[in-house]
Amino acid sequence: MTAVAWAAIGLMATTLVGTLFYLGAKIDGLGARLDGRIDSLDDRLSGRIEGISNRIDSLDDRLTSRIDGLSSRIDGLASTISDHLQRHTG
Repeated sequence: MTAVAWAAIGLMATTLVGTLFYLGAKIDGLGARLDGRIDSLDDRLSGRIEGISNRIDSLDDRLTSRIDGLSSRIDGLASTISDHLQRHTG
């Protein structure tokens, strides 16, 4: 009778250890797949961020030139207003 009990305990322990090794291998496989997906997302996002950065840089150049143009127009208007005020204030 004790031999049957020890055999059952041994069979259960072997099954448990085998199951743990199987689940460990499954988890490692899922981890590798997850790492691959994260790496591909990182590559895609890096490319998109680089594109957006280039667009912002080109907008900065265009806006700088437009702001400089507006600044010269404002300076011209300021001198015109100053001349106008000088005529009326004497």
